[in-house]
Amino acid sequence: MPTDYSTLLQQEIIRSVSAALAEDLGFLSLTEGDITASLIPQSQQATATIITRENCVICGTAFADEVFRQLGNNVKLQWQVTDGDKVAANTTLCTLSGPARILLTGERTALNFLQLL
Repeated sequence: MPTDYSTLLQQEIIRSVSAALAEDLGFLSLTEGDITASLIPQSQQATATIITRENCVICGTAFADEVFRQLGNNVKLQWQVTDGDKVAANTTLCTLSGPARILLTGERTALNFLQLL
C-alpha cells in the first residue's frame, strides 16, 4: 500500500504547530492568548502585514495558516506568495485580519516557522 505523504505532512504540521504554541504560551490556554494580548480589548479587530526584510525563498505558509487555525480559526490570511517563490527584500508576503488578541498571540509562532523553514 503506498504511503500517503500529504496526510503525513498535514499531521506533522498540526503536531509541530501545537507543540510550538504550547511552548510559546506555556500555562495559558490558546483562547486566553499571551499576557500582552490580554491587554487588548477582546472585541478589538486588527489588520497586520508580514513582509520579508531579506531576499528569500518562501516556505512554511501551511504552518503559519495552522497557527491561526489552532488559535480559533478567526484570522483571515491572504497570501501574496506561495511556497517555493523567490522574493526580494521588503516584499509583502501575507495580510492578516481578525481579532487583535489572536494576531498578537500567533504572530511570533507563525513568523518563527516562516523564518526557520
